[in-house]
Amino acid sequence: MAHMYVAFIALLLGGLAGLLQVLVRSGEFTLPTGIKIGYYQVLTVHGILLALILTTFFILGFQLAAVSRTAGAFTNTQRKIGWIGFWLMVIGTAAAATMVLLNKATVLYTFYAPLQAHWIFYLGLTLVVVGSWLLCIMQIMKYREWKKAHPGEISPLLTFLAIVNSILWITASLGVAVEVLFQLLPWSLGLVERIDILLSRTLFWYFGHALVYFWLLPAYMAWYVVVPKVIGAKIFSDSLARLSFMLFLLFSFPVGIHHQLTEPGIDGFWKFIQVVLTFFVVIPSLLTAFSMFATFELRGRELGGRGILGWFKALPWGDSRFLLPFIGMVAFIPGGAGGIVNASHQMNQLVHNTIWVTGHFHLTVATTVVLTFFGVAFWLIPHLTGRTLTPKLNYLGNISGILWGTGMLIMSFTMHIAGLLGAPRRSEFSTYGGAEMAYDWVPYQIAQAIGGTILFITIILIMYIVINLTWFAPKGQEEFPVAEVAAGAEKTPAILENFKVWGIILVALILFAYTIPIYEIITNSPAGSKGFQFW
Repeated sequence: MAHMYVAFIALLLGGLAGLLQVLVRSGEFTLPTGIKIGYYQVLTVHGILLALILTTFFILGFQLAAVSRTAGAFTNTQRKIGWIGFWLMVIGTAAAATMVLLNKATVLYTFYAPLQAHWIFYLGLTLVVVGSWLLCIMQIMKYREWKKAHPGEISPLLTFLAIVNSILWITASLGVAVEVLFQLLPWSLGLVERIDILLSRTLFWYFGHALVYFWLLPAYMAWYVVVPKVIGAKIFSDSLARLSFMLFLLFSFPVGIHHQLTEPGIDGFWKFIQVVLTFFVVIPSLLTAFSMFATFELRGRELGGRGILGWFKALPWGDSRFLLPFIGMVAFIPGGAGGIVNASHQMNQLVHNTIWVTGHFHLTVATTVVLTFFGVAFWLIPHLTGRTLTPKLNYLGNISGILWGTGMLIMSFTMHIAGLLGAPRRSEFSTYGGAEMAYDWVPYQIAQAIGGTILFITIILIMYIVINLTWFAPKGQEEFPVAEVAAGAEKTPAILENFKVWGIILVALILFAYTIPIYEIITNSPAGSKGFQFW
């Protein structure tokens, strides 16, 4: 619950910043002169609070609950490690947020150099990452403890999926940790005069694309294990779920350079290699889609659905624990298609650094992932607080899901269209300059403001539901839904749980994809033989 408190405070504040953004971009609203905060400060607050703080705190809180529920209660030592990690994250969040509000860290979501933040901002982000590592280590310790007590047995599926995502997060955040500790922090402290910007961006995107899967995999955890229980079904295949997560772990890392297709300092061969590897991520996504809709059809036919689509109508559409994740699943179809565009060299040239990319993020993380998180919160929070999801709160939950989907459809669709027309990704309305002369952006910006307003109203409704589920809903027992594997499913091969084998493959892929590009960046830097000065 401590994680949930921080996550939903971040949602409220980050959502308010997002509302201010779209209102300013519409050209119909300016920030009050008495408020000493600029547009790009608001953008930084929005990106960091929602994309980093909300997601990380919610995911780790959900995973702690999942591991504890399926692998057994944490030991006192494990809990102490977890609390240390939690407070490091809180302190780091407060430090970074303070610098942003003081306008000393207006460096946008990616905190790209040569934009420079105050050293306290970078230190704060470092504390957030280190704290999260401790929380992941706590889960891994519990997993190892379970395996030791159950030799030769396949671990609980939900625990296994949480461990894979924890390993993914630790491996991914090593990139941003190296960037901050060895480049941005010494630079902001004045210990070095300059840094290698291309190297910093490469380290960031080694982390940045894997971050997308760190967001996505907890949603997949809920889809594979929780949603089937909610609708009264069985898990279609334990093996398929484990395989898809292992493939995500492997394919999350040797792909970051596809975010740098316009960077001149990276050889085209390695861009090509990483674009090809990026498309391999389609495989576990298609496996998941097949598994989920097989589960839905089997359950729908059990409930009496007949004909080609009769099963679809028979699903429990009135249950917010199912409806919200389902809307998220549907949103991932165009979101994934947009991702293929972003990763394709020729098509990327058209949309790179346009607001199309922002629209893509809002379809994937802000719709698919966040709506699934809301669906999880509607049962997890009352489960933890000893309360119940009442019919009224469930009804309001359904309304919130429909409103969120509607607001995001309006905002994201117009972002995609404006991006195809060349609207820049990060810019106030008043600074569009020549682009504004080529097209009339006003209708698109007003539409985005309407969508953003609907979304903020939805956040207020979500906060009302969460507050009630935390303190005011009737006392009772809310189930932690964990589905069982279908009786006819094949036995899970032991190789899927052999982390040594998968770990060796993972390290090999990372070394293959990044060793030569990073070596070339360092040796070809303007410092020449003094390239390591830039670290």
